[in-house]
Amino acid sequence: MQDQGLAQVRVAILFSGSGSNLENIIAQKHAITAALRPYHLAPHIALAISNNPNAYGITRCKRLGLECKVIDHRDFGSRALFEQNLAQALESYKIDLVVLAGFMRILGEEFVEKFRAINIHPSFLPLYKGAHAIADSFNGAESFGGVSVHWVSEELDSGAIIMQEKLPKIAGESLQDFESRIHALEYKLYPKAIIEAIIEAFGKRVESSGQGQ
Repeated sequence: MQDQGLAQVRVAILFSGSGSNLENIIAQKHAITAALRPYHLAPHIALAISNNPNAYGITRCKRLGLECKVIDHRDFGSRALFEQNLAQALESYKIDLVVLAGFMRILGEEFVEKFRAINIHPSFLPLYKGAHAIADSFNGAESFGGVSVHWVSEELDSGAIIMQEKLPKIAGESLQDFESRIHALEYKLYPKAIIEAIIEAFGKRVESSGQGQ
């Protein structure tokens, strides 16, 4: 139920793989809710969607009691048709914010214009965009890697930054260990960035309508 006097923000999480970021967000939902209460906002994770019917994240959703739909992009003749079906599912649940958590599909202009969406990327953007960011960052000349959370735009990994943090490299570290530290930073950063994104997108609307009627 919606808390009295709080504006509900309905969230959907999209994923393609293991769903580890999804599970971390669910684990932090009480902290996210508490942080947004002073802004008279009540986040509600209403839905998860995967484009991969074999994603382990589907099993996580069942265990966590989160409704999960599978919309396999391979069932559609074009990206536009896939995104139309994705949009219909989100609209039927009255989703306000889309959170991409390892969702390995590029979203088109029409979808991005219709929905507010955020994404997490395992590099210190604008460095190392694309699917191989961790390895590219590891092999790069910089003394750091990083994690960035940004608004989704039609250009890959190029939307406005919401929050990002550098991760110092360790001499002699393996790629596997570097990747593990990147993921740990993702788990720390994404819940905080979700809070910031919700305040940025929905806080002014609540302020203008008056506090807690």
